[in-house]
Amino acid sequence: MMSVVRRRTKPTYKRCAFTGYRPQKMVFGFNESDPRCIEFKARLRATIEDLIGKGYAHFISGGAMGMDMFAAETVLELREEYPWIMLEMVSPFDGQADRWEPEYQARHARLFEEADMVTAISHQYTRACMFIRNRYLVNNADLLLAAYDGQAGGTAMTVEYAHNMDVPVQLIMPMACAA
Repeated sequence: MMSVVRRRTKPTYKRCAFTGYRPQKMVFGFNESDPRCIEFKARLRATIEDLIGKGYAHFISGGAMGMDMFAAETVLELREEYPWIMLEMVSPFDGQADRWEPEYQARHARLFEEADMVTAISHQYTRACMFIRNRYLVNNADLLLAAYDGQAGGTAMTVEYAHNMDVPVQLIMPMACAA
């Protein structure tokens, strides 16, 4: 009698996590109709589409406003054209969006509803939950796509952690001027 042994193999697709600034640190702030925001989102879309062409199919977002939200929304848009790609949303704690403006709460809820996978770091806020979420992003990625230009904060710490973990970092400049 023959027995079949199933081995866990490394997936053939690659994983990309997102990190970057909140709107407060972006030159266009919360004004998504600002030409600089429109241009940033266009570059973000082109970058993610290029990554899909390079074999990235699992995209991971931490669910915060700004880069996380823009990238996750872009993945959902691109999923219509590339149905094999998937979006994983990572929640640092239940109620992450509770204090946000209603428009952003609705966008956050939609992203988590339409995600292919949802990961919860904590059910309640702790001082470490955001830090743990950021480490999760890096630890589960083959590439970190970062909207980062050197400003101090959580994005800087996440990029540094990725470097320490030998996870490649691809930068997308958040402050580029509109054409």
